[in-house]
This record gives sequence, structure tokens and C-alpha cells, in this order.
Amino acid sequence: MASEELAKKLQRRLMLEMSTEDANGEMAANNNYIDMGVDTEEKPVTISNADTELSAKLTRRLGINEGTTEPKQAKVFNPYTEFKEFTRKQIKDMEKMFKLYDSGKDGFIDLMELKLMMEKLGAPQTHIGLKKMIKEVDEDFDGKLNFREFLLIFHKAAAGELEEDSGLMALARLSEIDVSSEGVQGAKHFFEAKVQALTTGSKFEAEIKAEKEQRKRMEEDRKQRRAAFKELKAAFM
Repeated sequence: MASEELAKKLQRRLMLEMSTEDANGEMAANNNYIDMGVDTEEKPVTISNADTELSAKLTRRLGINEGTTEPKQAKVFNPYTEFKEFTRKQIKDMEKMFKLYDSGKDGFIDLMELKLMMEKLGAPQTHIGLKKMIKEVDEDFDGKLNFREFLLIFHKAAAGELEEDSGLMALARLSEIDVSSEGVQGAKHFFEAKVQALTTGSKFEAEIKAEKEQRKRMEEDRKQRRAAFKELKAAFM
């Protein structure tokens, strides 16, 4: 009984909405046909399509209520599991920066907000440059950056996938995203920390080599002093 009552309510609401849309659409269609000199009797019929759509919506809704149909699950973005190369602190810092420049508070950074960001960072870009920056990480092609696409900038910078003179690299370089205690020696920027991590081993080897060379020179100096002392001693004998 509850399902039937719900179906009737949904049907009444959807029919009201459909009738309003059909009325508006019919008026607009008639005006267009008259302006274009087309016979109004040839306008497409959409009532059957509307009935089919309404029936599908009602069937799905009843199925969900009765437990026979699974509701569509929206994919939830989790930056901590998707961008595992970053620490929680790094992601929190990136989120803070994203929200700072998301002046519209709509969850996106559009072209004008990106323009303001780059100006504040001291690396202003041209209109074409800004569009190029967005395009490089704009996976859904909506012309703006969501938080996931914003994180992609830093992901690409850390992976060495950005051109050194690109706007995105400038953004990553000038963004003071501090590395947490798990980072390498508190490097100021995460990609600098990555480079430092890769070069730490070679620097350590170079230091060991320098120490060996220094000990070798000291040993040679001692040998030379001993030899000089022996010569001086022999001269007085």
C-alpha cells in the first residue's frame, strides 16, 4: 500500500513537471515553426517519450523502495588512498591552498581564480597560458579545476612530468607545501624533497670518497715528514 501511494504521488509530481515543460516546449516549438515557415502539424511528438521516461523513473523508484533495485552509488574521491605518495599533512596543505583560491566556494578553481592565484604567487600568466595550464590536468574537460585535478599538478611535478618553464611547474614550485616529518630533512617543497631523497645516496658516497682521499693525503704527508726526518738525522751522524 505504501509503495502504491508513493507511486501515485511521484506520478502526480512528475506529470505536473512534464505538463509544464511540455506546455513551454510546445509554445516555443510553435513559434519556431511559424517563424521558419514550417507546418505546425509536423512538430515532433514527445508525449510517448515522456510516458516512457516517467514509467522508467517510477519503476526504478519502486524497485529501490522494495529492495529489488540497487541505487546508483556515486564514486567517492579519497585523496589519501589515490595519492599515496603524499602525506596527510601535504594533502591538507594542498586542500587549504585550493580552498583559499576557490573564491566562489563551488569546489572548483576557474580560469579567473587561477589567474588570481598565479598573480599572488608572483608568476602571472597570459590568458592562453592559463587555459593551457587547466587543459593539462582537466580530465573531465569542464574548463576548470576540481580538487583532484589540483592534486594532479603536484603529482605530475613530483613525478617529473611537467616542463620546467611551464605554468603548472611554477605553481608547484611557488606553493609552499611543507613536507611532514616523514619527508626528507624538512625540505620546503615536496618535489624538492623527492629530488633530495634521490640524491642523498650519491652525496653520502661522495663524502666518504672525500674522507678517504683526505686520509690518503695525510698519510702521504706523514711519510714525507718521516723521510725528511731520517735524511736530517743521517746528515748529523
